[in-house]
Amino acid sequence: MDTRPRRRTILCASGRQHTGIWAIDFADKFPGCEVIGTDISPIQPGWVPPNLKFEIEDCNQEWTFPSESFDYVHLRYLVGCIPDWTELFSQAYKTLKPGGWVESFEISPTAESDDGTVTYDSAMAQWGRIFVEASKKIGNSFTVVDDKVQRPALQEAGFVDIHEWEFKCPLNPWPKDPKLKEIGRFGEVFLTQDTEGFVTLAANLLGWSMEEVYVYIAKFRREVRNRKHHVYIRLRAVWARKPETKEEPTPA
Repeated sequence: MDTRPRRRTILCASGRQHTGIWAIDFADKFPGCEVIGTDISPIQPGWVPPNLKFEIEDCNQEWTFPSESFDYVHLRYLVGCIPDWTELFSQAYKTLKPGGWVESFEISPTAESDDGTVTYDSAMAQWGRIFVEASKKIGNSFTVVDDKVQRPALQEAGFVDIHEWEFKCPLNPWPKDPKLKEIGRFGEVFLTQDTEGFVTLAANLLGWSMEEVYVYIAKFRREVRNRKHHVYIRLRAVWARKPETKEEPTPA
């Protein structure tokens, strides 16, 4: 009989991760861990691993979980949704056991290239500007990665032992490296299959007509699918630990 304590994990905004697939994969990989996926919408699948359950929870409100009851909190793809990142991480801090870990994984809206193939007047470059302008309307930033928000907000919330990892994610299979080329294939599918879902709300906030939206989407898809465009976006994961004791120092 395994007498080790059962680990508990919260995966916030799991519905934004393709209807809970990341939470399902995590629960499958760690069957000895109790996993709770949260989102504000009940859009997750009916069948899930026995160690996973989904709950309706707004991460911008006071979290309903008991204090010091979880070992790991994972937050993913929350850009454009969070008015106060320090408060979000403070909620995670309260929920974690001493010594527990939080991880924040976010994405930049800015399409870039290192060789000038993403030009200022392209639809790819306009993509990021659309979300920046929309953020001014709703008051929630889409440029969390660009502005390096995660690390200082985690520190302000009281976390220590802060680490980060950044990755240039190709958006089509332009790289020569086989692994990056495969990632680029997924990136292209990710952006071009549901471009409307990404851009329509932001464009509506800016007063675009649906005709303007469709014209832009067609141009964007055409550019992304052109292998001459060496386009990528930045991903950043930042993870940190809750101190074991209140006396433990909190270095950056």
